Amino acid sequence: MRFDTKIAVIVRSDLADWQKLNVIAFLASGVAHATDEVMGEPYLDASDNRYLPMLREPVLVYVADTEGVRRAHEKGLGRGLAMAVYTGEMFATDHDADNRAAVRAVAAEKLDLVGLALYGPRNAIDRTTKGLSLHG
Repeated sequence: MRFDTKIAVIVRSDLADWQKLNVIAFLASGVAHATDEVMGEPYLDASDNRYLPMLREPVLVYVADTEGVRRAHEKGLGRGLAMAVYTGEMFATDHDADNRAAVRAVAAEKLDLVGLALYGPRNAIDRTTKGLSLHG
């Protein structure tokens, strides 16, 4: 199935593997709140055990250097895409309130972005991620 929308997560290439995975997980959880339609239905197995719903469409994960993440952030803001951000300061915080405070304290152009997630029309996401490499 081809969706009119697209989900992209961009993570900085110089992070340790555990940091990349942590950032990707947090950012994907942000996309879950982009619209009511982005989430699928709950899962059930044949024994009637219920499982949480997941994103209804694939998540493309890209890697980029610091400049590439910054450029995608600027393009995403300019296109009005739904976006989640993860900054370097968030690695040193202990909970959600501290994470939000760390982002709130810094102007957009000065954020130490280590990752971001984008959700929006397929063409706008493609233009925003143009030139980035898919995570291998």
